Amino acid sequence: MNRVLIAAIGVSIVACSRQQKLVEATPLPPEPPPAIDHAASLSHYGYDAVLWQHASAEAYRLQQQGYELARLRLTENLKVADKRPPAVIVDIDETVLDNSPYQVDAAADGRIFDQATWKEWTDRSKAAAIPGAVEFLTYAHGLGCHIYYITNRDIREKATTLKNLDSLKFPDADEKHLLLMEGTSDKTERRARVANDNHVVLLVGDQLRDFDERFKDRTVNDGKNTVDLMADTLARYFILLPNPMYGTYRDAVQGKGTDEEKQRNMIDWFQRNRN
Repeated sequence: MNRVLIAAIGVSIVACSRQQKLVEATPLPPEPPPAIDHAASLSHYGYDAVLWQHASAEAYRLQQQGYELARLRLTENLKVADKRPPAVIVDIDETVLDNSPYQVDAAADGRIFDQATWKEWTDRSKAAAIPGAVEFLTYAHGLGCHIYYITNRDIREKATTLKNLDSLKFPDADEKHLLLMEGTSDKTERRARVANDNHVVLLVGDQLRDFDERFKDRTVNDGKNTVDLMADTLARYFILLPNPMYGTYRDAVQGKGTDEEKQRNMIDWFQRNRN
């Protein structure tokens, strides 16, 4: 082999070796960080609340106790003379119907509330009665009270809601006595509509807003000042049942933005309230 050919082969080998080293030394572009599932993170914040509401004997007893107290308050309030027929107003979800199975499934799947899966749940008409609810409302109905169900369920859930209530033998489970959400979650106008023709002797709910919309405002002392201001009226006319799974108290912290914004608001709240 001549010297020129040998030299050319040598240069080629050296060039290839240098090129290989350059290729090996070039770093690969970084992989993008995994997407954060903010809905799953929000769901995790509610694990203990769902577990307590669905499985604890404490929640079960508080629900029974709430309706035991309701009988006492009803008896006293019926002593007040009024020409109008007496009425009891109740919320539905977590007040007379137990939706904790829906919340259990959502938590297990890392989901938060959404209207589509909620309607799938209500379409089944399989929610159980809250302990003591059927018995109390049957008792109130036997004393001549009309029972009105004021709920923020969507109008599209009317038929399945009535089916669920009727299957559990709730009194007055008909269209006249069921007032669903009509464009706003504020129940003030619907309560006033009932009060126009009835003497409202008692209200039962799982949110303070089931009694008065002023409890939506949690900007001052988380709304506790309003509780103190209305203490006498609340004690006489309102029975509050437990529900840590959702409600105004969480909305006041999370806000109404995106899942990412809600998660950030939750993190910020815990940081601000550390000892």
